[in-house]
Amino acid sequence: MRKDIKASCQKRLNRIEGQVRGLARMVEEDRYCIDIVTQIAAVRAALRRVEEEVLRDHVSHCVEGAIRSGDKADQRAKIAELMAVIGRSDR
Repeated sequence: MRKDIKASCQKRLNRIEGQVRGLARMVEEDRYCIDIVTQIAAVRAALRRVEEEVLRDHVSHCVEGAIRSGDKADQRAKIAELMAVIGRSDR
């Protein structure tokens, strides 16, 4: 992972960690259910953005490297990995 992407993801994940702690407090304090669900949606959206950033970096670094290498087996493996992870995504 490129240094700038790693730093950006770490910053986002730290923010998400704070959001999740806030959610735990909301549950503990018996906050209104819809407010909790709204915050859960915000955390999920933030996680999707991190996922997209990591996938974009993977494609521009790992997949692109496999394509440049000319190694057909590596190319197929990288594409298969990418398709599997996209297939598992709950989008």
